Amino acid sequence: MEVAVMSVDALVETKRPGWPEILVGLAVMAVVGYGLPITLDRTGVTDGFSPVTSGLILAALSGVAGLLAFAAAARIRSTNWSDLGIRPTTGRWLLIGVAGGLVALVVSRLVAATVYYLTGPSENIQQPYLDAAGDGILTLILSFLFLAVLTPIGEEFLFRGIVTTALLRYGTVVGVVGSSLIFALMHGLNLVFVTALVVGLVAAEVFRRSGSIWPAVAVHVTNNLLGQVLALLVAGAA
Repeated sequence: MEVAVMSVDALVETKRPGWPEILVGLAVMAVVGYGLPITLDRTGVTDGFSPVTSGLILAALSGVAGLLAFAAAARIRSTNWSDLGIRPTTGRWLLIGVAGGLVALVVSRLVAATVYYLTGPSENIQQPYLDAAGDGILTLILSFLFLAVLTPIGEEFLFRGIVTTALLRYGTVVGVVGSSLIFALMHGLNLVFVTALVVGLVAAEVFRRSGSIWPAVAVHVTNNLLGQVLALLVAGAA
C-alpha cells in the first residue's frame, strides 16, 4: 500500500527549525564526531588499539554523532520528528533514492578523479575506515554496518532533517545547495569534500521532493556501500 507523502516545502512554517537547531546540531556533531577522536588520540587512550579497532571506533562515531546531534537539535523546540522528515515514504521514492545514490557515486568519483589528476595525490583520510574492514569477516561486516548503514542514517537525520529543513525557509537553492555545502565542509577540504557535496546535493533534493528522510538515506547508503566495496577492491588489487 502506497503511503501519501508531503514535500518539505509544504511543512507548516512555524514548525520549521532555524539557526539555533543548525548551530546546536553542528556543534554536537563537531564535538562527538571530530573532537572526541582527537581527544582520545592525544590523551593516549587509543595508543594500545590496533588499526582495526581504531577504524571501527571512528566508523561507529560518525553515525552516533549524527544521531546525537539530531536529537539535541530537535529538542530545542521539542519539534515533532515527522516535521523533520522522519516519516514513512513509498517504495517508489526509495528506488529513486537508490538510483540517486548510483548517480552520485559515478559523478562524484569522476569529479574526484579529475581533481586528483589536476592537484596530485594527497593524504588518504579514508585509510582508517579501510583498516576497520581488514581483520576477517566480523570486522568486515561491522565496518559495512557502521559506514553503509549507521553513518548514512545519522548524517541524514542531522544534515537533511535539521539543516536542509531549516535552510529551506530561504528557498530551494539555499536549502539544497547551502545544506550540501555545510555537509561537505564538515568532511574537510579534501577529496572527500567532492563526494560529500555531490551526495549532499542529490540527497537534499530527494528529501525536499519526497518529504521523507528515507529516500535521502537510500541515496547515502547506496553511495557508501558501493563506494566501500570499490575502495576495498582497489586496495586489494594494489
